[in-house]
Order: sequence, then structure tokens, then C-alpha cells
Amino acid sequence: MGTDWRAGGAVATGFDDYDDLPERVLGYPTVFSALRLGDPDVRTVLDYGCGPGKVSLRVAEDHPVAVEAVDISPGMLEIARTRRAHPRIRYHELTGPRLDFLADDAVDAAMCCYVFINIGDLDRIRAIAAEVHRVLRPGGRFAVLDTNPDTTGVRFSTFVSGEPGVRYEAGQPRRVLLHLPGGGVLELRDHHWPRDTYVDVLTEAGFRDVTTTAPLLGDVADSAGAVPGSPLDVDRPAEADHPPFLVTTGVK
Repeated sequence: MGTDWRAGGAVATGFDDYDDLPERVLGYPTVFSALRLGDPDVRTVLDYGCGPGKVSLRVAEDHPVAVEAVDISPGMLEIARTRRAHPRIRYHELTGPRLDFLADDAVDAAMCCYVFINIGDLDRIRAIAAEVHRVLRPGGRFAVLDTNPDTTGVRFSTFVSGEPGVRYEAGQPRRVLLHLPGGGVLELRDHHWPRDTYVDVLTEAGFRDVTTTAPLLGDVADSAGAVPGSPLDVDRPAEADHPPFLVTTGVK
């Protein structure tokens, strides 16, 4: 059984406290590049599974776009609205996969960050991908960011997902440890989905030109200066040899 993200409380506050350093350096820049957020025809972005609003705020602050940010967790959304309000972000609570407030072809780009791995039901994942496809305009791009299923069990600078040496089956729960600033640890449960699952889900939803990428440290420019003095600033961090994330991209 996975983490109950609707419950909020310690899960929501702990997840917000987590320093998403590898994501900032490797994951999010790869997603933003895949979505071509700098293009003038990308004006509206959907953040499906926005959590406490960290990624939505980065998008709005770095690009002149409107962000439709959605999540199932009232606790996460309360944090997002309180700590990461922005005039170009609208936060919405979901009770299911449907985005009833958005018309067909309503957004120019869409992303899901750490959504698929937190769902153990493949049909629910398919429903989300189909709904994103509905609201995305023709030619719009969809990017899915999750931990890399090929490096499960590796101890990265701020997290480890799964146990070393364990071979997980599709959909199988895994223990996740997020190492918090100050020495605390937030323990979660997610689900293992092989790389092929991501490609198949997006293809079945109608996306074309579906590709995957797994960036290593050094593949993405550290434009924000996040590495110096951080846990990544060591001789050979795990992120230099083992890609921590998988980004799957498709075009409508």
C-alpha cells in the first residue's frame, strides 16, 4: 500500500521541508527543457500533482506563463496557497482524475512530477494520462518526472527509493526515505513502474514521439548555482554515476 497523500499532516509538512536538491539540479530543468517553456507559444502550463507548489512556483517565476496547479491533497494545497501564492498560479483540489474546469485543448504544456510512482493502480495512471491528453492542445508537450526505475536502491544525496539489491515487479510498493535538513527522515511508500510502463501509458493515451531521458550530474547546466557547498559538492556523488530520475515526454 502506498502513502496516503490525501491525509496531509506530517506527510505534507515533511514533504514540503524536504530539500529537493537533485530535482532542482537534474529533474526540473530536464522537464522544463522538454516542455520548451521558453517558447512564445507556451503560455499556459498544467502541473498535475503540484503538491506544496514548489515546481509550479519555479515555473511561474522563471517563465511568463499561467500555471494551472492541481492536487488531491488539501494539506499540500494549503501549504501551496500559503507559502507559494503567485498571481499567475491557480491551485485546484481534485477528487478524481478529471479536470472539469479545463476545456479540451486548453493548455500548452503539462507535467506530472512524482505522480505515477505514487499510484499503484495502472488504470488510474492511464486515466490521468488520457485526461492530460484531452486538455493539452495539439502540438503541446507532456513530461512525466519520476525516480528512475533502473537505479532503485541507490543512495542519492537526499533520498533513497527501494532497497538495494531488490528486484521489484511492476506496481510493487517500495520504501522511500527522504533525508530532511537537520537530520530527520521522512519515510514514504511509492510504487515501482518500469521504464516501458511510462512509454506504454503515454502511447496508449494518444501521445506521439514518446521518449525517455535519464540525466546524470553534468548533463544539465547548474544555472541556479545549487551544487556548490551542497551535498552534491563532493568528489563523486551518486548522481554523477547513477541517473536518479526518468523523464518521459510525449507530444499531442
